[in-house]
Amino acid sequence: MNIVGVIPARYHSTRLPGKPLEDICGKPMVWWVYQQAKKVRQLKEVCVATDNEKIKEVCESYGINVIMTKDSHPTHIHRLQEVSTIINADLYLCICGDEPLIEPSVIEKVIPEQTDEKYIACNIIRPFEEPTEVVDPSDIKVMTNNEGYIIGLSRSPIPFPYKTIQYKFKKIVGVECYNKAALDFFVSKEQGEMEKIEDITLLRFLENHIKIKSNTVESESLSVNTERDLEKVRNIISERNRS
Repeated sequence: MNIVGVIPARYHSTRLPGKPLEDICGKPMVWWVYQQAKKVRQLKEVCVATDNEKIKEVCESYGINVIMTKDSHPTHIHRLQEVSTIINADLYLCICGDEPLIEPSVIEKVIPEQTDEKYIACNIIRPFEEPTEVVDPSDIKVMTNNEGYIIGLSRSPIPFPYKTIQYKFKKIVGVECYNKAALDFFVSKEQGEMEKIEDITLLRFLENHIKIKSNTVESESLSVNTERDLEKVRNIISERNRS
């Protein structure tokens, strides 16, 4: 099975511009993500896919395999699809460039056991650790059925705790896996109404009746979306380095 790891890294983040290059204990964020992805034994190769010359130069200075992609991509999946036109693989494993704490064992969990589906779309979810995360719209909440397929995605807390509060809310972790057919299907479709309202990329699959398989993991991974997130990650890595 030929599986390629891809780290999308764009410069113009709305909330944290230049995010992939933010310093974490002396190294840019994208370096930390790349080092974790390189530890995944199932990956034949790992590359950063960027639209920014500065990110490209920094990656090259650290010996990171990097591919320049268009600067017009509206989503990370569009960028991943462009990579699929350059690198031939059975599966494309996407590790978001703002997940510097992601563990290799967690990344591995997104690789599907069954690969005979026409469209393969998989991701990782984890329970929330802090109550504040549940009401943070930057954290995507998720509901799944008994077979682990996603049935709902929202920036609001779902499901609503109407009958009970004894429920562990879950969120999307920035690790996804697709075959080329799923990537091509995604870029061929326009945004649906729910995707436009929620601004959640994965809703495009659900709105077009494409199943998304998820695996639940226990993970300390933290997506860096704000300065506060960045400070948390710096403190965690600094403490690990001291230990």
